[in-house]
Amino acid sequence: MDPYQETFSTWNKVAQAYQDKFMTLDLYNGSYDALLSLLSGNARVLDAGCGPGNISRYLLQQRPLLQITGIDISPNMIALAAANNPPASFKVLDCRDIAQLQQTFDGIVCGFCIPYLSAEDCQRLFIDIASLLEEKGIYYLSFVAGETAGYQTGSTGDRVYFYHHPEKEITAALNTAGFITLQQFHIQYGNDIHTVMIAQKQ
Repeated sequence: MDPYQETFSTWNKVAQAYQDKFMTLDLYNGSYDALLSLLSGNARVLDAGCGPGNISRYLLQQRPLLQITGIDISPNMIALAAANNPPASFKVLDCRDIAQLQQTFDGIVCGFCIPYLSAEDCQRLFIDIASLLEEKGIYYLSFVAGETAGYQTGSTGDRVYFYHHPEKEITAALNTAGFITLQQFHIQYGNDIHTVMIAQKQ
């Protein structure tokens, strides 16, 4: 099976378990607050690869007037996100097709979306995201830095194909797409260090 299709199938299958594990995780709240400090109270925000809507929920709890749209490849994730965030709008869409969206945003969030995309698809995604952002728009992304890629198998035996992206390559790809990095966080999660970047469209 194509690595993308197997990964997408796994995410759809484990949607409820993912929600149970991560919905109330507060580890990244400081980075979300940093994002919010750069957005107006009623900003238009896209949550790309939204999962069960955990980031959207936190953002709305802090700023109830935010206009949030969420997309995810998994119908089960989208159903959960919509239930968790009644004020927001959610739809099933592959982030590789994000350019199909017929609107612009003040901020775009990709919380652990790019670990499931190849370097080439990340580069294209950044360009597409730049085209959807208003001038000086803000882009939030998180990933696990490194140089390896391969299948990871969960406790259920289901697999996802996971890409570790070198920070320098992500920074270079963002610059090529017209972004400048404003803030960067390194957050300990278990034995891993998670990287968060907040960038601005120039």
